[in-house]
Amino acid sequence: MPRTAGRIGRPPTTSRPQILEAARVILDRDGWEKLTIRRLATELGVGATTLYHHVRDKDDLLIQLLEHYAGQLPRPELPDDPRERVVAAATVMHDSLAAWPEIVEVLTADDVLGESALWMVEGIVGGALGCGCTPERAVAVYRDIWYYTVGEILVRARAGRRAAQDRPRYRDSVFGSLDSARFPSLAAVGDRWPELTARDTYRQGLRALVDGLLAQESR
Repeated sequence: MPRTAGRIGRPPTTSRPQILEAARVILDRDGWEKLTIRRLATELGVGATTLYHHVRDKDDLLIQLLEHYAGQLPRPELPDDPRERVVAAATVMHDSLAAWPEIVEVLTADDVLGESALWMVEGIVGGALGCGCTPERAVAVYRDIWYYTVGEILVRARAGRRAAQDRPRYRDSVFGSLDSARFPSLAAVGDRWPELTARDTYRQGLRALVDGLLAQESR
């Protein structure tokens, strides 16, 4: 029997690194919701059944992708002081996610978390426990830091994409015509609003957040 024309020159198999590399291309280009086994197979030029030798389903693919990325991250020695350990672990978590903001969409939209990244969570929760938090409170400290961190990353990433497209911002027109009688504080800084809100203040904000959260344990 003659071969199917569409299969000529296409490799019958592919490797796990190739699969993960292609999955990241799709995720970065099209978003995680468009990352499907069928689309990934098309990207690689193989049949979907070939991929099922390496991944069970989309969730398994995402977990493998997260594990692969987290496994490549540097793992610095965290401070012995529990408060500083919380700050250091949160900073590493932020910087790791900021380097690949597209993966934040996966982490916030689905319950997918790889074991290779849990040492950062352990650092935050363990540091909070070391500062006198109850287990329940330590988890709440981590949750608040997580919300602050991913929110900062997502806002900056989306603002960066909009800026790269050179699209006008509705915000600029609003701040350019503020009524100083109604909004005196905003009008005073209106012309500097883009510059001031673009500043990277994550670390200062993180320190203030951690100090405030842990200060509650000493009351």
